[in-house]
Amino acid sequence: MKAILIEKPDETQNVSVKDISDEQLPEGDVLVEVAYSTMNYKDALAITGASPVVRRFPMVPGIDFSGTVIESHNPAFKPGDRVVLNGWGVGETHWGGLAERARVKGDWLVPLPEAIDLRQAAAIGTAGYTAMLCVLALERQGVTPDKGEIVVSGAAGGVGSVATALLAAKGYHVVAVTGRASETDYLHGLGATSVIDRAELTGKPRALAKERWAGGIDVAGSTVLANMLSMIKYRGVVATCGLAAGMDLPASVAPFILRGVTLSGVDSVMCPKPDRLEAWSRLAGDLDLDKLEEMITELPFDEVIATAPKFLDGAVRGRIVVPVSP
Repeated sequence: MKAILIEKPDETQNVSVKDISDEQLPEGDVLVEVAYSTMNYKDALAITGASPVVRRFPMVPGIDFSGTVIESHNPAFKPGDRVVLNGWGVGETHWGGLAERARVKGDWLVPLPEAIDLRQAAAIGTAGYTAMLCVLALERQGVTPDKGEIVVSGAAGGVGSVATALLAAKGYHVVAVTGRASETDYLHGLGATSVIDRAELTGKPRALAKERWAGGIDVAGSTVLANMLSMIKYRGVVATCGLAAGMDLPASVAPFILRGVTLSGVDSVMCPKPDRLEAWSRLAGDLDLDKLEEMITELPFDEVIATAPKFLDGAVRGRIVVPVSP
Protein backbone atom coordinates (compact mmCIF):
# COMPACT_ATOMS: atom_id res chain seq x y z
CA MET A 1 0.00 0.00 0.00
CA LYS A 2 1.11 3.57 -0.60
CA ALA A 3 1.93 5.96 2.21
CA ILE A 4 3.62 9.27 2.76
CA LEU A 5 6.63 8.53 4.92
CA ILE A 6 8.72 11.03 6.85
CA GLU A 7 12.20 9.70 7.57
CA LYS A 8 15.15 11.24 9.38
CA PRO A 9 18.17 8.96 9.16
CA ASP A 10 20.46 11.83 10.20
CA GLU A 11 19.93 15.57 10.72
CA THR A 12 18.11 15.87 7.38
CA GLN A 13 14.41 15.01 7.09
CA ASN A 14 13.23 13.18 3.97
CA VAL A 15 9.60 12.93 2.86
CA SER A 16 8.37 10.70 0.03
CA VAL A 17 5.55 8.46 -1.17
CA LYS A 18 6.52 4.86 -0.50
CA ASP A 19 5.07 1.37 -0.62
CA ILE A 20 4.71 -0.19 2.83
CA SER A 21 3.19 -3.41 4.14
CA ASP A 22 0.66 -4.12 6.87
CA GLU A 23 3.49 -5.65 8.90
CA GLN A 24 5.14 -2.24 9.15
CA LEU A 25 2.06 -0.60 10.70
CA PRO A 26 2.31 0.18 14.42
CA GLU A 27 0.44 -1.71 17.12
CA GLY A 28 -3.29 -1.31 17.59
CA ASP A 29 -6.44 -3.37 17.93
CA VAL A 30 -8.32 -2.02 14.88
CA LEU A 31 -7.19 -2.00 11.24
CA VAL A 32 -8.93 0.59 9.06
CA GLU A 33 -9.03 1.03 5.30
CA VAL A 34 -8.52 4.77 4.97
CA ALA A 35 -10.91 6.40 2.51
CA TYR A 36 -9.94 10.03 3.10
CA SER A 37 -7.37 11.96 5.04
CA THR A 38 -6.73 15.70 5.18
CA MET A 39 -4.06 18.37 5.16
CA ASN A 40 -3.95 20.51 8.29
CA TYR A 41 -1.53 23.13 9.58
CA LYS A 42 0.04 20.53 11.87
CA ASP A 43 0.50 18.14 8.93
CA ALA A 44 2.22 20.93 7.00
CA LEU A 45 4.58 21.52 9.93
CA ALA A 46 5.34 17.80 10.06
CA ILE A 47 5.94 17.39 6.33
CA THR A 48 8.07 20.52 5.93
CA GLY A 49 9.91 20.01 9.20
CA ALA A 50 9.25 23.66 10.04
CA SER A 51 8.42 22.66 13.62
CA PRO A 52 9.33 19.52 15.59
CA VAL A 53 5.81 18.08 15.39
CA VAL A 54 6.99 14.54 14.63
CA ARG A 55 8.31 12.82 17.74
CA ARG A 56 9.21 9.45 16.24
CA PHE A 57 10.71 8.42 12.91
CA PRO A 58 9.80 7.06 10.48
CA MET A 59 6.32 8.62 10.60
CA VAL A 60 3.23 8.63 8.42
CA PRO A 61 1.61 12.08 8.83
CA GLY A 62 -2.10 12.81 8.76
CA ILE A 63 -3.85 13.79 12.00
CA ASP A 64 -7.27 12.92 10.52
CA PHE A 65 -8.76 10.04 8.64
CA SER A 66 -12.10 8.48 7.86
CA GLY A 67 -12.58 4.95 6.68
CA THR A 68 -13.98 1.46 7.15
CA VAL A 69 -12.90 -1.14 9.70
CA ILE A 70 -11.19 -4.15 8.10
CA GLU A 71 -10.19 -6.08 11.23
CA SER A 72 -11.00 -5.49 14.87
CA HIS A 73 -9.95 -6.98 18.19
CA ASN A 74 -11.87 -4.27 20.02
CA PRO A 75 -15.43 -5.17 21.08
CA ALA A 76 -16.70 -1.70 20.17
CA PHE A 77 -15.99 -2.17 16.45
CA LYS A 78 -16.50 -4.78 13.76
CA PRO A 79 -15.52 -5.07 10.09
CA GLY A 80 -17.61 -2.76 7.95
CA ASP A 81 -18.04 -0.04 10.61
CA ARG A 82 -17.50 3.51 9.38
CA VAL A 83 -15.17 5.44 11.66
CA VAL A 84 -13.34 8.73 11.99
CA LEU A 85 -10.19 9.57 13.93
CA ASN A 86 -8.93 12.97 15.07
CA GLY A 87 -5.87 13.63 17.19
CA TRP A 88 -4.52 11.29 19.91
CA GLY A 89 -0.98 11.99 18.63
CA VAL A 90 -1.69 10.27 15.32
CA GLY A 91 0.68 11.70 12.72
CA GLU A 92 3.03 12.77 15.53
CA THR A 93 3.85 9.73 17.68
CA HIS A 94 1.69 7.09 15.93
CA TRP A 95 1.39 6.55 12.16
CA GLY A 96 -1.42 8.65 10.73
CA GLY A 97 -3.98 8.82 7.96
CA LEU A 98 -1.89 9.59 4.87
CA ALA A 99 -1.65 5.89 4.03
CA GLU A 100 -4.11 3.44 2.53
CA ARG A 101 -4.48 1.59 5.84
CA ALA A 102 -4.05 2.55 9.49
CA ARG A 103 -3.76 0.38 12.60
CA VAL A 104 -4.81 2.24 15.75
CA LYS A 105 -6.34 1.80 19.18
CA GLY A 106 -10.09 1.37 18.96
CA ASP A 107 -10.51 3.76 21.88
CA TRP A 108 -9.29 6.53 19.57
CA LEU A 109 -12.01 5.94 16.99
CA VAL A 110 -15.43 7.57 16.82
CA PRO A 111 -18.27 5.75 15.04
CA LEU A 112 -19.47 7.96 12.23
CA PRO A 113 -23.01 9.38 12.56
CA GLU A 114 -25.33 8.15 9.80
CA ALA A 115 -25.92 11.68 8.50
CA ILE A 116 -22.24 12.15 7.59
CA ASP A 117 -20.44 10.25 4.83
CA LEU A 118 -16.73 9.42 4.77
CA ARG A 119 -15.75 12.38 2.58
CA GLN A 120 -17.71 14.80 4.75
CA ALA A 121 -16.18 13.31 7.89
CA ALA A 122 -12.68 14.00 6.59
CA ALA A 123 -13.72 17.49 5.50
CA ILE A 124 -14.93 18.21 9.02
CA GLY A 125 -11.82 16.60 10.47
CA THR A 126 -9.91 17.90 13.45
CA ALA A 127 -10.58 21.48 12.36
CA GLY A 128 -14.36 21.10 12.30
CA TYR A 129 -14.49 18.98 15.42
CA THR A 130 -12.34 21.58 17.21
CA ALA A 131 -14.67 24.32 15.99
CA MET A 132 -17.60 22.43 17.48
CA LEU A 133 -15.78 22.09 20.81
CA CYS A 134 -15.28 25.87 20.77
CA VAL A 135 -18.97 26.49 20.11
CA LEU A 136 -19.85 24.13 22.96
CA ALA A 137 -17.48 26.06 25.24
CA LEU A 138 -19.32 29.31 24.45
CA GLU A 139 -22.71 27.69 25.00
CA ARG A 140 -21.72 26.20 28.35
CA GLN A 141 -20.66 29.64 29.55
CA GLY A 142 -24.04 31.08 28.61
CA VAL A 143 -23.09 32.95 25.45
CA THR A 144 -26.36 32.88 23.51
CA PRO A 145 -27.14 34.67 20.21
CA ASP A 146 -29.02 37.46 22.01
CA LYS A 147 -25.89 38.45 23.96
CA GLY A 148 -24.19 40.04 20.94
CA GLU A 149 -21.76 39.39 18.12
CA ILE A 150 -19.15 36.60 18.12
CA VAL A 151 -15.74 37.31 16.61
CA VAL A 152 -13.85 34.49 14.85
CA SER A 153 -10.17 34.85 13.98
CA GLY A 154 -8.60 32.99 11.07
CA ALA A 155 -12.11 32.73 9.70
CA ALA A 156 -11.10 31.57 6.21
CA GLY A 157 -9.08 28.66 7.60
CA GLY A 158 -10.33 25.23 8.59
CA VAL A 159 -11.41 25.87 12.19
CA GLY A 160 -12.64 29.38 11.38
CA SER A 161 -14.70 28.30 8.37
CA VAL A 162 -16.57 25.60 10.26
CA ALA A 163 -16.98 27.81 13.34
CA THR A 164 -18.47 30.58 11.21
CA ALA A 165 -20.94 28.20 9.57
CA LEU A 166 -21.92 26.56 12.88
CA LEU A 167 -22.45 29.85 14.71
CA ALA A 168 -24.43 31.38 11.84
CA ALA A 169 -26.67 28.32 11.66
CA LYS A 170 -27.49 28.73 15.38
CA GLY A 171 -28.47 32.37 14.91
CA TYR A 172 -25.30 34.12 16.08
CA HIS A 173 -24.07 37.27 14.35
CA VAL A 174 -20.53 36.37 13.30
CA VAL A 175 -17.72 38.87 12.79
CA ALA A 176 -15.17 37.06 10.64
CA VAL A 177 -11.52 38.13 10.88
CA THR A 178 -9.20 37.52 7.95
CA GLY A 179 -6.00 38.89 6.51
CA ARG A 180 -7.24 38.21 2.99
CA ALA A 181 -9.84 40.65 1.69
CA SER A 182 -10.35 38.32 -1.29
CA GLU A 183 -12.14 35.87 1.04
CA THR A 184 -14.94 38.30 1.96
CA ASP A 185 -17.54 36.77 -0.37
CA TYR A 186 -16.58 33.26 0.79
CA LEU A 187 -17.06 34.23 4.44
CA HIS A 188 -20.39 35.93 3.81
CA GLY A 189 -21.42 32.75 2.01
CA LEU A 190 -20.70 30.75 5.16
CA GLY A 191 -22.95 33.07 7.15
CA ALA A 192 -20.67 35.80 8.48
CA THR A 193 -22.58 39.01 9.20
CA SER A 194 -19.50 41.16 8.73
CA VAL A 195 -15.84 40.75 7.83
CA ILE A 196 -12.98 42.76 9.34
CA ASP A 197 -9.29 43.00 8.52
CA ARG A 198 -6.92 41.07 10.77
CA ALA A 199 -4.93 44.29 11.14
CA GLU A 200 -7.58 45.48 13.63
CA LEU A 201 -6.28 42.79 16.02
CA THR A 202 -2.55 42.89 15.38
CA GLY A 203 -1.54 46.23 16.88
CA LYS A 204 -0.12 46.65 20.35
CA PRO A 205 -2.86 45.44 22.74
CA ARG A 206 -4.42 47.81 25.24
CA ALA A 207 -5.29 46.57 28.71
CA LEU A 208 -8.94 47.38 27.96
CA ALA A 209 -10.43 48.60 24.70
CA LYS A 210 -13.98 49.46 23.75
CA GLU A 211 -16.39 46.55 24.33
CA ARG A 212 -17.38 45.07 20.97
CA TRP A 213 -18.18 41.36 21.13
CA ALA A 214 -20.02 38.96 23.42
CA GLY A 215 -17.62 36.16 22.66
CA GLY A 216 -14.91 34.91 20.39
CA ILE A 217 -13.23 31.88 18.87
CA ASP A 218 -9.50 32.32 18.36
CA VAL A 219 -7.01 30.21 16.43
CA ALA A 220 -4.13 32.69 16.48
CA GLY A 221 -2.96 33.41 20.01
CA SER A 222 -0.39 36.16 20.62
CA THR A 223 -1.45 39.76 19.92
CA VAL A 224 -4.60 38.69 18.08
CA LEU A 225 -5.95 36.94 21.18
CA ALA A 226 -4.75 39.74 23.48
CA ASN A 227 -6.59 42.35 21.42
CA MET A 228 -9.68 40.19 21.21
CA LEU A 229 -9.79 39.79 25.00
CA SER A 230 -9.51 43.56 25.48
CA MET A 231 -12.63 44.07 23.34
CA ILE A 232 -14.91 41.39 24.82
CA LYS A 233 -18.04 42.63 26.55
CA TYR A 234 -18.73 42.24 30.24
CA ARG A 235 -18.85 38.53 31.21
CA GLY A 236 -18.09 37.47 27.66
CA VAL A 237 -16.18 34.33 26.73
CA VAL A 238 -13.33 33.53 24.32
CA ALA A 239 -12.60 29.94 23.31
CA THR A 240 -8.98 29.59 22.23
CA CYS A 241 -7.60 26.61 20.31
CA GLY A 242 -4.61 27.69 18.21
CA LEU A 243 -1.28 29.49 17.97
CA ALA A 244 -0.97 30.49 14.33
CA ALA A 245 0.28 33.96 15.37
CA GLY A 246 2.47 32.69 18.22
CA MET A 247 2.46 30.98 21.62
CA ASP A 248 2.85 34.19 23.61
CA LEU A 249 -0.03 36.19 25.09
CA PRO A 250 0.88 39.86 25.68
CA ALA A 251 -2.34 40.58 27.57
CA SER A 252 -3.43 42.25 30.80
CA VAL A 253 -5.47 40.75 33.62
CA ALA A 254 -7.86 43.71 33.23
CA PRO A 255 -10.45 41.93 31.03
CA PHE A 256 -10.66 39.11 33.57
CA ILE A 257 -10.89 41.09 36.79
CA LEU A 258 -12.75 44.19 35.57
CA ARG A 259 -15.13 42.69 33.01
CA GLY A 260 -15.33 39.11 34.23
CA VAL A 261 -14.20 37.77 30.86
CA THR A 262 -13.58 34.02 30.62
CA LEU A 263 -10.77 32.53 28.52
CA SER A 264 -11.69 28.92 27.78
CA GLY A 265 -8.93 26.67 26.48
CA VAL A 266 -9.96 24.03 23.93
CA ASP A 267 -7.79 20.97 23.30
CA SER A 268 -8.90 18.54 20.62
CA VAL A 269 -5.94 16.14 20.63
CA MET A 270 -6.49 14.40 23.98
CA CYS A 271 -10.13 15.37 24.41
CA PRO A 272 -12.06 12.62 26.30
CA LYS A 273 -14.22 10.36 24.17
CA PRO A 274 -17.59 11.45 25.66
CA ASP A 275 -16.87 15.03 24.55
CA ARG A 276 -15.85 13.78 21.11
CA LEU A 277 -19.08 11.85 20.75
CA GLU A 278 -21.08 14.91 21.76
CA ALA A 279 -19.20 17.10 19.29
CA TRP A 280 -19.72 14.69 16.40
CA SER A 281 -23.37 14.24 17.28
CA ARG A 282 -23.85 18.00 17.24
CA LEU A 283 -21.95 18.31 13.95
CA ALA A 284 -24.29 15.77 12.39
CA GLY A 285 -27.29 17.89 13.38
CA ASP A 286 -25.99 21.46 13.29
CA LEU A 287 -23.57 21.74 10.38
CA ASP A 288 -25.06 22.69 7.02
CA LEU A 289 -23.46 20.13 4.72
CA ASP A 290 -23.99 22.39 1.71
CA LYS A 291 -21.90 25.01 3.49
CA LEU A 292 -19.31 22.32 4.26
CA GLU A 293 -19.10 21.54 0.55
CA GLU A 294 -18.18 25.17 -0.13
CA MET A 295 -15.16 24.76 2.16
CA ILE A 296 -13.74 21.65 0.49
CA THR A 297 -10.78 21.48 -1.86
CA GLU A 298 -9.70 17.98 -2.87
CA LEU A 299 -5.96 17.42 -3.06
CA PRO A 300 -4.53 14.40 -4.93
CA PHE A 301 -2.43 12.17 -2.72
CA ASP A 302 0.67 12.65 -4.86
CA GLU A 303 0.46 16.46 -4.46
CA VAL A 304 0.36 16.54 -0.66
CA ILE A 305 4.09 16.94 -0.10
CA ALA A 306 4.44 19.80 -2.59
CA THR A 307 1.38 21.59 -1.18
CA ALA A 308 2.49 21.56 2.47
CA PRO A 309 4.51 24.82 2.33
CA LYS A 310 1.42 26.76 1.22
CA PHE A 311 -0.15 26.15 4.62
CA LEU A 312 2.71 27.91 6.32
CA ASP A 313 2.21 30.91 4.02
CA GLY A 314 -1.46 31.23 5.05
CA ALA A 315 -2.52 30.65 1.45
CA VAL A 316 -5.09 27.89 2.04
CA ARG A 317 -8.84 28.29 2.38
CA GLY A 318 -11.26 26.02 4.20
CA ARG A 319 -10.67 22.28 4.32
CA ILE A 320 -8.25 20.24 2.24
CA VAL A 321 -9.47 16.67 1.72
CA VAL A 322 -7.12 13.96 0.45
CA PRO A 323 -8.71 10.89 -1.18
CA VAL A 324 -6.51 7.96 -0.16
CA SER A 325 -7.83 4.51 -1.06
CA PRO A 326 -8.56 3.92 -4.76
